[in-house]
Amino acid sequence: MAEKSKGSSSYGARDITVLEGLEPVRVRPGMYIGSTGPAGLHHLVWEVVDNSVDEAMAGYCTRIDVTILPDGSCRVVDDGRGIPVDDHPQYPGKSAAEIVLTVLHAGGKFGGEGYKVSGGLHGVGVSVVNALSTSLILEIDRNDQRYRLDFANGGKPQGKLKVTGPAPRGRTGTTITFVPDASIFDDVEFRAQTIVERLQIMAFLNRGLEIRFEDQREGREVKESFKYNGGIVDYVRHLNNSKESLFRKVGFYEQSEEGQEVEVAFQWNTGYYESIHSFANGISTIEGGMHEEGFRKAITNVVNRYARKRNLLKEKDENLTGDDVREGLTAIVSVRLAEPQFEGQTKGKLGNVSIRSLVERATNEKLAEWLEENPKEGGQIIAKAVQASRARMAARQARDLTRRKSALDGAGLPGKLVDCSSKDPRECELFIVEGNSAGGSAKDARNPKYQAILPIRGKILNVEKARTDKILKNAEIQALVSAIGAGVEADFDVSKIRYHKIILLADADVDGSHIRTLLLTFFFRQMTELVNNGHVYVAQPPLYSTLVGKEKVYLRDDAAKEEFLRENPNHKNDFQRLKGLGEMDFDELRDTTMESTKRALLQITVEQAALADEVCSILMGDDVPQRRHFIQTNAKDVRFLDI
Repeated sequence: MAEKSKGSSSYGARDITVLEGLEPVRVRPGMYIGSTGPAGLHHLVWEVVDNSVDEAMAGYCTRIDVTILPDGSCRVVDDGRGIPVDDHPQYPGKSAAEIVLTVLHAGGKFGGEGYKVSGGLHGVGVSVVNALSTSLILEIDRNDQRYRLDFANGGKPQGKLKVTGPAPRGRTGTTITFVPDASIFDDVEFRAQTIVERLQIMAFLNRGLEIRFEDQREGREVKESFKYNGGIVDYVRHLNNSKESLFRKVGFYEQSEEGQEVEVAFQWNTGYYESIHSFANGISTIEGGMHEEGFRKAITNVVNRYARKRNLLKEKDENLTGDDVREGLTAIVSVRLAEPQFEGQTKGKLGNVSIRSLVERATNEKLAEWLEENPKEGGQIIAKAVQASRARMAARQARDLTRRKSALDGAGLPGKLVDCSSKDPRECELFIVEGNSAGGSAKDARNPKYQAILPIRGKILNVEKARTDKILKNAEIQALVSAIGAGVEADFDVSKIRYHKIILLADADVDGSHIRTLLLTFFFRQMTELVNNGHVYVAQPPLYSTLVGKEKVYLRDDAAKEEFLRENPNHKNDFQRLKGLGEMDFDELRDTTMESTKRALLQITVEQAALADEVCSILMGDDVPQRRHFIQTNAKDVRFLDI
């Protein structure tokens, strides 16, 4: 055993730090909101809105208003009962409202009659928002009076809860206005689109609840309102809106027992990917959990039993797998339960075993009834699943053939790949360019030590609309798989990639945007870990160049050109439109897009694009909700990062 240090340092009672009140939240914010980045910032909004939604689930709230005020602060208003204002019995002289805002693990969700079902069960929600704000104003309409209490400097009450006048027209409810602390968060600017998408989902999950959003910031003014009387049935229709549905009906069933209930809505489309979204007490369980597990297991069993009963699967046929059954399925699984067991404060996964049993029973009984009552749709579901099963077997043969071919070809590198000399994947970059002319320019402009060039012919196959067996037979995709060298789909091993930066370098026009989109879709669907681990980038070639004196200035797009003209109103020189990479000489190409470690590249991250139902549709600007995280990424919202 190593000898302990015998230095002069001491360790005694004075070294034990006690964090009181809301101080622990400010010291370790990540423990409570996940991060101090954009996700953590918006988590503050979710915590406040979740409390209002809890009032709606309890039957007391019909409308929620969320507003980004002109100064960038956020205000959430509901017409619920209002936080109790009388003194708390355990804290003489302090109102219950003050306790809720200043004491961790204080709230109406730990028993008693406050809430039978709620999303926020940790009791740290709104108090965490208070702790991480420079200012928070609490207003309560209750007992025909309006009460107000201000907090500042990380949750410190500025006096006592006071009556400021009568409640407007006898209304009840709670209003919270807060300013996130810029010293805590990386950025305190709310993204309206992120909030809108989350609020829309909450409206879907709470049938009949009206949720309004308004952005009052100058130049960004927008108003949205959501109310869905069909609830999650409308949600499924919305998710499948951009796809071709297998049939018009949206299936729905529900079941409840003491302390818990489940609602499921579902519809298949003609696509090849499943889209199952699960929720517990209105909270998106992005990592799934017992409720989703129960649904997945039961739906496979039900569909197989139905197929056998209808003789749509012969005795000699193998059972359909879960992947076969769920191909093209869009489903919402929403559960509500009195004592949810979430993993972590961000509530990403549900652990209640009892809810798995309820969802399984409900699916086994109710889905079986639905199939019997809808034999036409049932037959279409089985036919699609059988087709998926056959395609799965064909894909297995195609993968085996690909592996054998690579083994026979040695390294298996495509002939058109212009490789780099370095063998260290950590410093190697693969530029995927469109066509031989762009490939020639890029070859001349590259650094041959660590930059490789792979020209592809035009637009690759849209993998969103093709099954694996067809995908693996495509020549351009075979070249991509061979060059990256880590396999594909289930065989993909991110540790074997030959380049740690896969950079999409396409023209700055519409066709180039389409090519980038198709490539991103391929990487997301066929090499998901490549995207999740941050190895996929988009290089941004400039659309324009112009001369300022003797210096050539490059401008990324029309917006950059307009900004340049505003800053240089007397500029007289013409602008050259640089549409094709193949038309740029190697100096221009190297200066603007090849020096990837110096230039602005977009790293495609999970939050931005990877978890989309259809990366293709999202990057082209269609209204397609993002899978699980529900953060829609339109091309105009993409962030460019200095690498």
